[in-house]
Amino acid sequence: MSHDGCSGSFTNGMMVADKVRQMGFNEQFMPMPFDINCENCQHSFLMERFETHCPHCGMVYAVTPCHAFDPEHVKAAGIGY
Repeated sequence: MSHDGCSGSFTNGMMVADKVRQMGFNEQFMPMPFDINCENCQHSFLMERFETHCPHCGMVYAVTPCHAFDPEHVKAAGIGY
């Protein structure tokens, strides 16, 4: 998988999580945390890292560094993904 810069398009959250992991950013803190409402369990939580797990149900959320300033780009990858 090549580095697509900010032009890469991802059709689902698994692709976003895979890309963030490949780049080594999954454990790094985002420049600006987001309040996320989990689409699985409806609890809200603070997303602070490029890959974050809902503390209530384990749903995995990811966002690429290029899109880390817009919560609309945060994608759910699946529970325990």
